[in-house]
Amino acid sequence: MSSFDKRKEGYESKFAHDEELKFKATARRNKLLGLWAAQKLGKNEEEAQAYAREVVRADMQEAGEEDVFRKIRSDFDAAKVEQSDHQIRRTMEELLGEAVAQIEAGN
Repeated sequence: MSSFDKRKEGYESKFAHDEELKFKATARRNKLLGLWAAQKLGKNEEEAQAYAREVVRADMQEAGEEDVFRKIRSDFDAAKVEQSDHQIRRTMEELLGEAVAQIEAGN
């Protein structure tokens, strides 16, 4: 195997690892976001866990995170929860960082 092939294989392996981390972090972020939103919606622990699963499933509707944002936004609007779009998006960003840290720590 030439050094070019070895380097190519290394890049492909890193890309696959990075994509797996991204997928896991996004799913973890969505669960954390669901738990955060459930608390704002006044749900009990059992309802919060179920709601977090709904938020994770909402991310399967389309590429990107807009489907998750729309779910949270519409649920907050329906329940008259006062959170701006900016606050929701900021929380999404913060929780993504927390999710990555948890995964990297092995939690």
